[in-house]
Amino acid sequence: MQIVLAGEGAIAQRHAQALARIEGAEVVSVAGGKAEDTEAFAASIGAPHWSLDLAESLARPGVEAVILATPTPLHAAQAVQAMEAGKHVLVEIPMADSLADAEAVVAAQERTGVTAMVCHTRRFNPSHQWIHNRIVSGELTLQHLVVETFFFRRTNTNALGQPRSWTDHLLWHHACHTVDLFGYQTGRPTVGAWAQQGPRHPELGIAMDMTVGLRSDAGQLCTLSLSFNNDGPLGTFFRYICDNGTWIARYDDLVDGREQPVDLSGVAVSNDGIELQDREFLAAIAEGRQPNASVAQCLPAMAALDQLERSLNPGQG
Repeated sequence: MQIVLAGEGAIAQRHAQALARIEGAEVVSVAGGKAEDTEAFAASIGAPHWSLDLAESLARPGVEAVILATPTPLHAAQAVQAMEAGKHVLVEIPMADSLADAEAVVAAQERTGVTAMVCHTRRFNPSHQWIHNRIVSGELTLQHLVVETFFFRRTNTNALGQPRSWTDHLLWHHACHTVDLFGYQTGRPTVGAWAQQGPRHPELGIAMDMTVGLRSDAGQLCTLSLSFNNDGPLGTFFRYICDNGTWIARYDDLVDGREQPVDLSGVAVSNDGIELQDREFLAAIAEGRQPNASVAQCLPAMAALDQLERSLNPGQG
């Protein structure tokens, strides 16, 4: 599978590491935003070609698929561009930063028939898979998902501490993980969604703190706290309060409610959620099937985010 990797930042590097562990996956071009960084990244992973023009990379002979690890505002347009060029697409979360653009991405997939998937990585982390398997089997029923998403980003920098050309967003990026995961783990529609936000940063122009509440049609709850102001442990931490126990997921690791580790061996072929996600993308292409976290499957999460945004900005839309 000859792949274009679009992006040269921290997440693109994680995908490159994952693809290096997947037999048959080959990055043949890197499409980036900054010449010096893109050239250096391509050289570091042994990619024979790089460009600042995504269309040029997509047109390379033999290219079948693209992974979009580019700035959020580019996701929807680039996903549609790649699909219309006949390429399978794995787009980083979120697929768009508006419901209308997300609907356009889904429409493009239906029109072209290619495989299109979103990096809703929480579906693939072994910790969340362990919980999901037990919910599906009927062993557990989720009662309340309590989530903390904490970062310290008072300047416009990425996970590598490098300046960003775009501004991150607590709702459309970071809350998207949890909004989708809540629906995925309950297996139920989200019928209640509200949010409130703190003051906007004077330079970044975004809210630095946010609270989100969700409710399924079966009465299950999700409480999500997000902050770019947290000076402490960084990341997202999920507490699953179930009818038959409590567990805490920290990315690919899982402990019970009393902090006793859970053995995740045997859950999947890897302990890396990004690798498992990328494997699903390539397997779905090879098998001609819809992937887990297809763009269509992820559209309800985008609709919930739209509802949350409207609750933050009453009178708009």
